[in-house]
Amino acid sequence: MKRVKRFGVSIEEDLLKVVDDFIKKHKFPNRSCALRFLIRKNLVEEKWQQNKEVAACLVLVYDHHRRGLVSKAIEIQHKYPSLVLSTQHIHLDHHNCLEMIALKGKAELLRELADRLIGLKGIKHGRLVATAID
Repeated sequence: MKRVKRFGVSIEEDLLKVVDDFIKKHKFPNRSCALRFLIRKNLVEEKWQQNKEVAACLVLVYDHHRRGLVSKAIEIQHKYPSLVLSTQHIHLDHHNCLEMIALKGKAELLRELADRLIGLKGIKHGRLVATAID
C-alpha cells in the first residue's frame, strides 16, 4: 500500500458546501476520498485530451433484428484490430442486445472507433466510458 501524506487545504465556505453536498450525493466516506476521486478523474480526462494510451468500454444497445447491423459493426471493429481487447454480447430481451467492447489504445482512435459504431443506423444508445492506464 502506498504511503499517505496529510496536508491542509484552504477553501472558500460556499465551495466547501458544494464539496460536502457532492460527498453526500456520491456516498464518499470522507473529504479525503472525494478529493482523491476528483483528482484522479481530472488526470484521466487530461490523458484523454493529450491523446495518451488509455482504456475504455464502449457500451451499445441495439435491435439485433436490424438487418446488416451486426455485420457492419464487426466490419468496423476489424478495421481497428489493435484497439479491441474483447467483446461481450448480452440478450436483454427478444429485440434488444447489449454489447460491451473493451478497448485500449490512443484516445483519439478510441473516440473515432466509438463514433463510427455509435453512428450506425440501428444503434439505440451508445456510450464510451473512459479510463486511463497507470
